[in-house]
Amino acid sequence: MKRYIARYGAMRLLGIFAHSAEDSNLFHGTKVIVRTSRGLETAIVLCEATAEAIAELPPEMEENRLIRIMTLTDENESRKIREGERDDFFRCQAIVKRMKIGMDLVRVEHIFGGERLIVYYVAEGRIDFRELVRVLASEFQTRIEMKQIGVRDETKLVADVGDCGREVCCNSYLIAMPPVSMKMAKLQKATLDPTKISGRCGRLKCCLRYEYDVYREIVSILPPVGKLVSTPDGNGRVISQELLAKKVVVELLADHTRKTFDGVDVALLPMRSTDDGEKRTNDRFRRDRTQSDRTCNRNSDKESDDEPASDPDNDPDDSPIS
Repeated sequence: MKRYIARYGAMRLLGIFAHSAEDSNLFHGTKVIVRTSRGLETAIVLCEATAEAIAELPPEMEENRLIRIMTLTDENESRKIREGERDDFFRCQAIVKRMKIGMDLVRVEHIFGGERLIVYYVAEGRIDFRELVRVLASEFQTRIEMKQIGVRDETKLVADVGDCGREVCCNSYLIAMPPVSMKMAKLQKATLDPTKISGRCGRLKCCLRYEYDVYREIVSILPPVGKLVSTPDGNGRVISQELLAKKVVVELLADHTRKTFDGVDVALLPMRSTDDGEKRTNDRFRRDRTQSDRTCNRNSDKESDDEPASDPDNDPDDSPIS
């Protein structure tokens, strides 16, 4: 019995499906009918469920059964269901407005086998929709499933094209939407203008996460800004980094000119190899800084004890936006 990985549902869920027909090979893009925990659904085969492919999926992926390849009758029935979902949406929306429930409907998904109707909605906090479910079940004569989603999932359901001109990632190939933070944008030296780094959902773009690990790796091998380094043209101080080019801009100590060097051509200078004047300057700076900190601490002791202390772990720039 062969197994395949297929995508199904409005939320583009992934599943592993076993196919009993050993003699037939299914290829990428093949439309099939599958049995899931939600009922009978249409799906698209992505690839064969090899050990390497399964390792890329979330853990504990549920395995279901692949019924058959979609026939022309199945495709016509699926098209009618998709076309009818628009009318179902407006019917649900009218009921929600009549009952004055504080939720915004996003989409209504009708399962191919007719086992249930899934209502996706956005709301602030928890909603008591028990009465709404009874009314909807009476209206549609099927099981009703209410699913509250966030703004990113809302974009996944309704968005089409992103700022890059291509189909939004969350509605095309992403398995899971990773957390994104302002720290990633700063490291990549992206503009911090919210209108430029925000996606269709209003949150930070998922693509900021794609190259973050590469940037971190490059930063780990380049000398930090402000450090003294040795170069082919003499000793100097790093004033900036060109991460993707793996280069650093160094201001030479001899004549204060600035030159760009490859990261492999520079090396950090230990403290003992610096000249005496530079070392004395650094020592004097550290003593002045220590004295200043002691003065600030004495002044802070005189202030009210009720003033809350800042929490370095709650830096808003490092908090994930997801």
